[in-house]
Amino acid sequence: MFLPKYPDSPTPPPAHTHAPTDPPPVRRGLPSLSVDQTTVVAVLVGGVVLTALLAAVAITAISVAVAAVVLRSLLRDQHRH
Repeated sequence: MFLPKYPDSPTPPPAHTHAPTDPPPVRRGLPSLSVDQTTVVAVLVGGVVLTALLAAVAITAISVAVAAVVLRSLLRDQHRH
């Protein structure tokens, strides 16, 4: 009673018959890059040098901050006496 009634021979959906008006877009790949060994070595050396410089700056900043805290503590103790 509550089951749906399906047709005996379903009609197929209408087919798409007209031709497309615009041609499909042409996909262009990326230009090929020729990377030789010296370029790779130069990039790696540059990365290592920049990383070393960044680490040196960070260590220097931490050292200056620790020295400032120690000097502030020493000066505060000197003013109290």
